[in-house]
Amino acid sequence: MQQVTARRRWVAVLALLVAASGIAGVGTPAAAAPRPLAAPGESGDDGEGGTKSLLDKLDEASKGYVTAKTKLQTSKTQQTKLAAALKQLDAAIGPQQDSLNKYAAQAYAMGRLGPLSALLTADSSAGFLDRAQLLTTVAERQNQAISDLRTTRENQGKAKTAIDATIIEQQRQVNVMAKKKIQAEQALKDANQGSDSGGSGDSSGSSSNADQPSGSLSGGCTEDDPTTTGCITPRLLYAMKQAQKAGFTRYVACFRHQNSGEHPKGRACDFAADKSGFGGVATGASKTYGTNLANYFIHNSDTLGVLYVIWFKRIWLPSSGWKSYSGAGGTPSTDHTNHVHLSVT
Repeated sequence: MQQVTARRRWVAVLALLVAASGIAGVGTPAAAAPRPLAAPGESGDDGEGGTKSLLDKLDEASKGYVTAKTKLQTSKTQQTKLAAALKQLDAAIGPQQDSLNKYAAQAYAMGRLGPLSALLTADSSAGFLDRAQLLTTVAERQNQAISDLRTTRENQGKAKTAIDATIIEQQRQVNVMAKKKIQAEQALKDANQGSDSGGSGDSSGSSSNADQPSGSLSGGCTEDDPTTTGCITPRLLYAMKQAQKAGFTRYVACFRHQNSGEHPKGRACDFAADKSGFGGVATGASKTYGTNLANYFIHNSDTLGVLYVIWFKRIWLPSSGWKSYSGAGGTPSTDHTNHVHLSVT
């Protein structure tokens, strides 16, 4: 408790010093010295605009939705591959059947002579051996043709069964996504939020211009946070760098200690809308900057693994788009009117 009180005093003193000296943030997050957000907990909502219960429910619902969506996409990709393989198998059936028919006809014709007839009609022992060898060769080719055709038909059946399984899996994930969508919207409704689906920015997450990651972004809070002395996840670090690469280089603050939400897990960052850092309600060019940044995260939500985005009294969920969202106290920080909040999976 003494540490929290001391930290709050330090934040207040730092804010006064910044305001008095006119220090402004610069382009890189680690070097900027903007006016900070209110200390976590001072607004009564733990710094992310909602109660612990609401944030936990949104985390669970959105994470479940994103996971199901990823599985759905994986299943569709697998179905496409299986369909291509099945097409090749279907194309191979005809020629293999023709080959079998040809060898069967040859075997039938030669079989009518038989070894004894081949011996009686042969000019010499060499002629007999040639005829016997040809009969054996035809029989072997016929057996191979039968084996090839059988294998193709078996693989054809397996491919069809696998396609049926992917379709069932896709439907299951669609059902999970629908369930998680309802859970998220119900959580917002229970908290008297989410009544409005309109708002700042777009709601589509389909397009993407962020680079695809070259490796896995899984892992816990293992990366040094360049904005604080804490840690963040590989996925969040990647999302931050991609946003900066896209031109969003104003002040950022990620890890912080609090009782709920994504910041203490290293899975959330706050991106200041104004050049001078976290100030009052963003207007003009600052508001445009925040809206464009929120849209960037939304448009690249699949690539970046976006859990939710909060901006200007609204929250964007992968399942539901924009919903109304505001925190206790009605400050620019709790209402997210001075910064864009990003949470990732």
